[in-house]
Parts: sequence; C-alpha cells; structure tokens
Amino acid sequence: MTDHEVGILAIGAGPANLALAVALEDSGPADLAGSTMLLEQSPDIKWQRNLLMPWARSQVSFLKDLVTLRNPRSRFSFLNFLHESGRLNEFVNMGTFHPFRWELSDYLQWAASNLERVRIRYNARASAIEATVAADGSIAGWQVTLTDGDTIRCRDLVIGGGRDPHIPEVFGALPADRVIHSTKFQSRIGQIPDDRPVRAVVIGGAQSSAEMFYAMHQNLPMSQLTWVIRSVGLQNYQTSKFVNELFFPSFVDEFYSSAPETRAQILDEMRLTNYAGLAPPFLDELYTMQYQQKFVGPHRSSIRPMCEVVGATMDGGDVVLDLRDRTSGKTEPLRCDVVLLGTGYDQRMPRMMRDLAGRIGLDSVTVSRSYRVDIGDSAWGALYLQGFNEQTHGIADSLISVLAHRSQDILDDLLARRAEQPVS
Repeated sequence: MTDHEVGILAIGAGPANLALAVALEDSGPADLAGSTMLLEQSPDIKWQRNLLMPWARSQVSFLKDLVTLRNPRSRFSFLNFLHESGRLNEFVNMGTFHPFRWELSDYLQWAASNLERVRIRYNARASAIEATVAADGSIAGWQVTLTDGDTIRCRDLVIGGGRDPHIPEVFGALPADRVIHSTKFQSRIGQIPDDRPVRAVVIGGAQSSAEMFYAMHQNLPMSQLTWVIRSVGLQNYQTSKFVNELFFPSFVDEFYSSAPETRAQILDEMRLTNYAGLAPPFLDELYTMQYQQKFVGPHRSSIRPMCEVVGATMDGGDVVLDLRDRTSGKTEPLRCDVVLLGTGYDQRMPRMMRDLAGRIGLDSVTVSRSYRVDIGDSAWGALYLQGFNEQTHGIADSLISVLAHRSQDILDDLLARRAEQPVS
C-alpha cells in the first residue's frame, strides 16, 4: 500500500474527465497539468464499453469532440486523430458527421495516450472518499482510497465516472445471472453459447434497448426475442435544428439562470431529444427487419407496445414476467430465460457522491455555474461534478455536446481559486 499526493484528482477517465485533461494540457499551466491524475477502473479506455457493436453509431456530430468547440486548432481534435491514424480520407469519403461508436472509443484512447503531463492510472477503482479537514473546520482537500489499498490525497477532486445503472424494482427478486443491464450487455451475452436456443425479453423503448434487440439477432442466431415497450410505439429522437440549439454550450447560461420550475418544464419538453427515442435511420432499419421477418421469415422476434412488467418471478428454470396490457388491463405470463434492461440510469446523484455528501454534512448537493459543489466559501479544497447536473445545467450535461466548453469552465474556476488561494 502506498500514499500519493496530487493537485487535482479526477475519478473516471471517460469523455468528461478526458476533456478536462485535454483542456489542462492545451491551456492550463504546465505545473497544474503535471499535478493532475485521472483514475480509470478498467485496463483501458472504451466509450460505452458494452455497447460497442460494429454497426452502432454516435448520434452526436464528431465536431463535438473533446476540444473542437473550445479550440478547433488543438492537436487533440477528432480530425487530427483520423489524420494520425491514416483514415482521414476514408472518413471524409463516408460523408457523415456521425462516426461509428467504436471509432469514437478509439479516439478517446488515442487522446489519453497522447497526454504528455496529465497522468492516468488504470485498473484503479475508488472504494472510499474522505474529506481532509483544516484546523478551522473547513475542507482542505480529499483522500481517496483505492480497492488495492493505496491512498491518493489531493486538493481538488473531480467526479465524472457516470451515473449508476437503473434496475427497476420489479426485477429486484430475479437472480443476477438472469438480468442483464445494457451497461453489461456484450460481456454478459458473450458468455451464452451461440448454438443454444435462448428466450430473451428486452425492456425499454430507447436507443440502448433497440441496439440490444438488434444485436441479439446477430450474436445469438437461435434466440427468440420479445421487446416490451410501455409507450404506444417506438419513436424518433427530436432532431429539429431549432431544438438542437438548446444543446449549444451558450444555452447552459440561460438554463442555469432560469427558475427551477422553468428548468423542469424545459427538461420535460426536451425529453425526446435524448430519452425514450431512437435515431431515425436505425428506427427504419428495425422496421425493415421486422417487415422481412413477417413476410419472408424466419419469425424470431416480436414487439409488444403498450405493455409493462408488473411482476417478475422464477418458476423452475424459467423467468416468468407478468405482462400487463395497458389497453385492456389484462395481465398474462411471459416466460423467458433472460431479461435485457435498456432502462437507462438512476437520475439521482451517484451512490459515491450521495455517500460523500452525507459524510461532509450536506443535506443537498448544490452546484455552481462552474460545476463546483457548494461546500463553503472557506474551503481550500474543491469538489467538481461532471455529468450529474442536468437539473441545473440542462439536458446536455450528461452528453458529449458540452464537453469542451464545460472543461474550460472548470479549468477557469480552478485557476481563479488558485489565484485567490495560492499554495502557501
């Protein structure tokens, strides 16, 4: 067990904290970048690791990468990644703004590998976070304990490891090996032999559910699939250019300054821009697949709209889902071998942050415009949150649309605090 000390520690080496690392290397002081460390629990960096199907695409323009909207001349741009990887001409010839997901994942690892001063520690999972308290009772910094027993002390802590998966309560009594959330999809499905019949039920009406449904037809050719959707049917994302202006970084200021009831109304009206919808080309592909099954065969799958699961139990070796038809009110059993959940993420603060808030005496988590948690003006150590501030910073906060500008906001705040409270 060893003890380390850094100036800035960022938990999670996903797009959010990588964008901050790039901002530090691009425009931050060399000593600040050199005293920054990112923790990544995996041995490498992959974007949406368990949904990296070869055909899956990003729904966001490649220009909304880690840096371009902040500094289009940066060496960390997606276009420079393509150039250095020898695939720029081919990508341009594709004529698309939407790369494959695996390509963006490769870009993130490339960016991480090209950091010169910011360090990334892989296979490092945080198990506990404690505040370091000064003599006057204010927070002077943080101590993070890793699962291997090492500790890392820092002045400023950035939490950007993503939200916790949402597992609806109705599935809570099922054995863990019978329930697969989308965040575990490929690794878990890969454990099922492809020459064995398997009955799978997909739950949810958004993009992750659709991708699992589609992938099962390819990965497990003997599977029989049922897709349960609570709504009246699958829907497109809202892709109006007028609505998309609400994903501009400049809209964060407008949203943040709005009254809480106005924010709630905006989030509700923007729901179909990110939640409970599918990318239009993929929706067409799914309909075509169902059409071909219906009239040519083989008929391997069905879609059940206007249905919801109201119970889930085991009966021998079968999972039995109680399926209620919302139109008739009737409930009937649906037997299967495995349930695939495209139910998204818990909208509360992550468990790690909730536990930390309780330990430092916060009844609620309040975040400034620059993403800093309010822990008192006298605090020398700061805590920043990336990707958990949808209620105050808008629906784009959990997406890659605002990464570049958000990283600059946090960097500016870090520099301003250091100017006001220099190291003694």
